[in-house]
Amino acid sequence: MVENTENNSNKPGFSLSDNPWKLSAIILAVLCIILLVFAFRGGVTGNVVSEKSIGEKAVSFVNSQLLQGKGTVTLESVSETNGLYEVIVNYNGQKVPTYFTKDGQLFVQGVVPVSASASGSGQGQPAKTEVVKSAKPKVELFVMTYCPYGTQAEKGLIPALNLLGDKIDAKIRFVHYFMHGDKEEQETYTQLCIREEQAGSYLSYLECFLDDGNSSRCLSKAGIDPAKLSLCEQGKAKGYYASDSALSNSYGVQGSPTLIINGQEASSGRSSSALLSAICSAFNNEPSECNEKVSGDEPAPGFGYSGSATDNSGGSCG
Repeated sequence: MVENTENNSNKPGFSLSDNPWKLSAIILAVLCIILLVFAFRGGVTGNVVSEKSIGEKAVSFVNSQLLQGKGTVTLESVSETNGLYEVIVNYNGQKVPTYFTKDGQLFVQGVVPVSASASGSGQGQPAKTEVVKSAKPKVELFVMTYCPYGTQAEKGLIPALNLLGDKIDAKIRFVHYFMHGDKEEQETYTQLCIREEQAGSYLSYLECFLDDGNSSRCLSKAGIDPAKLSLCEQGKAKGYYASDSALSNSYGVQGSPTLIINGQEASSGRSSSALLSAICSAFNNEPSECNEKVSGDEPAPGFGYSGSATDNSGGSCG
C-alpha cells in the first residue's frame, strides 16, 4: 500500500505486510502521520508559512527531488487539513495530493485516521473491511511499471495467478499517475496493449520484464506481435490507460502497489503464499489450488528474482 516515494514507509493505499501488528505500525497509527524527511531539514518549529509559500515550495520540491527532471508538476491548490497543508499538484493532467507540515519543513507521505484500529491495520494503515466473497473473485493489482514495490508485489502475485488460472478474474492495472518519467509512461502503454490485445502472452512478458526491465528482449521472448503492438500503442493505448485511471480514482488508490479484491482494498503480504491466501479468502468455496504450497518469502523490491525482502516494511510509490 503506500510509502516513501520509494522508501519503506506507508500511506493509505497498500498494506501488504506479513506482520501488520508490528510495534512500529501501532506507533505510526497513534502518531497519525508518517513523516519522511527529504529536501526539507529540521523539525516542526511551529512557525507557520503562508499557503502561497508552501505551494511554491511544494512544486519546487516535487520537481527537483521527486521527478528530478523527468517531468514537471504545476500547482492546483493549497488548503489546510487536519493540521497539515494539502497541496494538490498537476502531473500530466492528473491531480496528485501531497502533504506538508505547516512550517514547511517536512514532507508528509501519508495520513492515518486516529480511529483506525491498530490491531486491524497494517503498517499504520486504516483498518480494511473484510473482503467480500464471490464464486469467482475479481483481483486487481494497481502498480507503476517502474515502482520497485509494484514490481515486488507483481513478482509475488504471478505464481498465485498462474496457480488459480481462470478460477479468478485477475488483472494487473495501473495507477492514475506516473512518477518515473517517460520510460514508465511508455512501458505502461506497452503492457496495456499486450494485456488487452495479446492477453495470452501478458504474464509471460511481465515475468520476463520483472527480471531485468528489458522490454525489447521480453517482447521477443514472449512472442508479442510487433505490428499489432505498434498499432495499439499509436491508437488505443491511451484509451486503455484512461479506463485504468478511472478505476484507480474510483477505488481511491493512492500508491503502487494497491491490491483490490472484489472491489475492496485488501491487506496481504507480498509473498506468493500471502497473496494466494488473501485471494482464496474471497472465494465462496475455496478451490483445491488454495491448498498448494507456494513461496512464503517476500520478493526483493525492484527488478530481479534473486534475494528476498530484508524486512516487512511494505514500502510503495505514491
